[in-house]
Amino acid sequence: MFETLGSLTASPWIYAVVAVSVVLDVFLPVLPSGVLVITAAAAAAAAGAAGPVPVAVPVTAEVPDILALLVIATASSVLGDMAAFRLARRGGARLDRAIARSRRLTRAQDRLGTALARGGGALVVIARFAPAGRSVVSLGAGKTHRKVMEFLPWSVLAGMAWAGYSVALGYFGTQWLGTQWLGTAVSLVALFAGGALAAYLVRRPYTARTAAAPAA
Repeated sequence: MFETLGSLTASPWIYAVVAVSVVLDVFLPVLPSGVLVITAAAAAAAAGAAGPVPVAVPVTAEVPDILALLVIATASSVLGDMAAFRLARRGGARLDRAIARSRRLTRAQDRLGTALARGGGALVVIARFAPAGRSVVSLGAGKTHRKVMEFLPWSVLAGMAWAGYSVALGYFGTQWLGTQWLGTAVSLVALFAGGALAAYLVRRPYTARTAAAPAA
């Protein structure tokens, strides 16, 4: 897997693959968009640590540009969020049934309306790091018919935070550890640990509120 990703990061197609993966993982959370971003950032760090290539040596591979990677990951994240938001906002019987079958989406509908209206959109940012949290929040915000300007600024902030965190993990992790494969592996562990923490923080307000509610 790492060999395949390594070959991909040496190609200019890495930007297109990252963009498509980040856009689509709001609908298919199993896509490894975070893994791709971290691996590309780690490749850029490893290339920088190796120093400039001698003029006599032909350049056969591209090195991902950190700034371009950051911009593409952020923009794709917002684009995917808004696609899911618009889809849920338009509604439809099939989508209603799908949401009704998901406890996470049902809970999101209950919480997101008041949270976004009161400026509590930090939930959108935190959920961006949680597994499937982006899907729950984007679809939930659309389903509750929140205004675009109640959701979009938080989506932009969430995309910037997630992209910045992922790129920083891959780039600085590889620089500090000095080896691309080790930097990538440690960065992925940190990414998944951050996702677990985010999932806990997203669930915590609902759990606390449920526990505090008086019995009927």
